Amino acid sequence: MKMMYAATPEQEHYMQYLLNYFYTDVFPYYFDDEQIRQFEEWGILSLDHEYVAYNGTMKEAFQIISALQSLIAVIEHIGKHGDLEQYEWLFVRNQKILARHGIAFPFHAKQFTCRRLWPCSVYAPAASQWVM
Repeated sequence: MKMMYAATPEQEHYMQYLLNYFYTDVFPYYFDDEQIRQFEEWGILSLDHEYVAYNGTMKEAFQIISALQSLIAVIEHIGKHGDLEQYEWLFVRNQKILARHGIAFPFHAKQFTCRRLWPCSVYAPAASQWVM
């Protein structure tokens, strides 16, 4: 008999937060709204897709969370500094970890080298609560 530990609710919420972070704080700097909408339709970075092999264990949650955090850090660094060659292996490694769990992330590190300074997107978070 093998004992498995379930992921905590906090881990589940943090995973959802990181997945949303991609759509609100990463993708708008590199893709337009139509492309981001397509990503949602295709189930990119979704835990609700039929091919997701996430069973809710603590080990899987840690792997997914660390892969998402690493991808965010690498993408943000590449977008600001352009060090593609130095961190591409880390990008691919974490992409494979997500793929192992059935989470689609079909991008290349090169797609994140040209970051927009001021994204104009419905997906980007509002700068303030006031409507102008």
